[in-house]
Amino acid sequence: MKIMIVDDSTAMRLIVKRTLRQAGFEGHEIVECEDGDLALGAIKRAKPDLVLSDWNMPKMTGIELLEKLSAEGIKIKFGFVTTEATPEMRARADLAGANFLISKPFTAEVFKETLGAFIK
Repeated sequence: MKIMIVDDSTAMRLIVKRTLRQAGFEGHEIVECEDGDLALGAIKRAKPDLVLSDWNMPKMTGIELLEKLSAEGIKIKFGFVTTEATPEMRARADLAGANFLISKPFTAEVFKETLGAFIK
């Protein structure tokens, strides 16, 4: 399975990768992008099975990325890993078609519980 991690922080991308391993999701191909703008093109080229995206990033936010994908008819399993998880953000994510929203800080147990339905 191909998983794309989209976050403007290199350290956070590494933490997400480590947490995926700790949650038992090893052996998957991991692709990284540092913002939503780069991710949009990469998703079209690489066709990942799952995208784990930060919400707030320069150039294009995670929610803007998801909304553009939806507008272009690109169906993909997509979720947020973000520090902000207000009820309004959760509602907007749901409306845009997000499959989940994981709040930072997170644990391997939260990843295992939330992502188990999406990672095979």
